[in-house]
Amino acid sequence: MFITFLSLFFFTGEMSVPRLNIPHIDKIVHFLFYFIFVVLGVKAVREIFKVNLELKKVLLYTVTFACSYGIIIELLQYAFTESRQGDILDVLANSMGALAGMFLVKRLVFKGWSLK
Repeated sequence: MFITFLSLFFFTGEMSVPRLNIPHIDKIVHFLFYFIFVVLGVKAVREIFKVNLELKKVLLYTVTFACSYGIIIELLQYAFTESRQGDILDVLANSMGALAGMFLVKRLVFKGWSLK
């Protein structure tokens, strides 16, 4: 909910936040958010909802949800905000982060880690 709020609302006023001049830092942030989204999402589905699905299904559902959410947020930014714009490269960074999170979870569980 917090990320959705920050993605769709613009805050006016002077902000004294120092800026880093790193090229494409926003794409790196998108990648990392969705990477963490999938890793924590898999744990949430398996632990909080107490479902006994095999890992492949949980990964598929989580990655599909994360990628769909990223696309919807970008479409909403494009259609309904004046201060933000939808960006296909953000969608790509989101999807790549989600897939990287999926591969990490798959790799860790394959090696015998339990995500606890």
